[in-house]
Amino acid sequence: MERGQLILCATPIGNLKDITLRALDALREADYIAAEDTRHTLKLLNHYDIKKPLISYHRHNEFKRGQQILELVEKGHNVVLVTDAGMPGISDPGAQIVKEALEMGIIPTVLPGATAFVSALVISGICTERFVFEGFLPKKRSDRSSRLKDLAKEERTIIFYETPHRIKSILKEFLDIFGEDRPVAIVREITKLHEELIRGTLSEVLKEVEKRNIKGEIVVVLEGASEDIAQVNFDMSVKEHILKYMQDGLIKKDAIERVSKDRDMPKSMVYEHSTDLPISIKREQP
Repeated sequence: MERGQLILCATPIGNLKDITLRALDALREADYIAAEDTRHTLKLLNHYDIKKPLISYHRHNEFKRGQQILELVEKGHNVVLVTDAGMPGISDPGAQIVKEALEMGIIPTVLPGATAFVSALVISGICTERFVFEGFLPKKRSDRSSRLKDLAKEERTIIFYETPHRIKSILKEFLDIFGEDRPVAIVREITKLHEELIRGTLSEVLKEVEKRNIKGEIVVVLEGASEDIAQVNFDMSVKEHILKYMQDGLIKKDAIERVSKDRDMPKSMVYEHSTDLPISIKREQP
């Protein structure tokens, strides 16, 4: 029996018209459509008058359901895999089933289309020549802080996905790690009615975002570090940075000034990390 196909299909990220002719053909010709949220996908299918059997495939069942989908492909069925929006496998289910398919000798087919982070990057006004995609940052603050410190010296443009309820606190964390003058662009609701671009330095964009109740899908595009900033050691927190200078003999005031210069942060902001530190540290006599 001849195998069927596993087809990864990009779907619109907002505007239902942003779907390719090939994607519509694949959906119409599929034996099954595997969807992250069948209710969401049904809206797209109904819009184009497509009626096909739907299979639920999401983060919580991707191992078990992935095997069932690949068994259908082995039996000669064509299965189209879609997510709620954009390209399967990009901050959405899809990567696991591709890996399993390749291990079975099944070569997936991909139908390109809308992808939020690429669309945000090209309208951000920030360097598009070299970039890294980070997706969603960790939920736990300590894990997030560790990840951001790892990115502090990254010279390429950095792209993140973010949620409305977290965007203000995330920008504050960015400002702490990357400095107030780092250029950034917030792109929200791409391709939708209320699409918006907010750009400027981190301090400027944070002030604008704090005035408002930001809603919708959000992509953050952050300019990479300059060569000078990339040389600075950010493997420590701001407080640890201050403490290091104090242990080297500087009083707190001078240590704060040095850290402010190293990190391109306002002295007032650096000071907030030092409130429980003494004015100076007595060095033991040799």
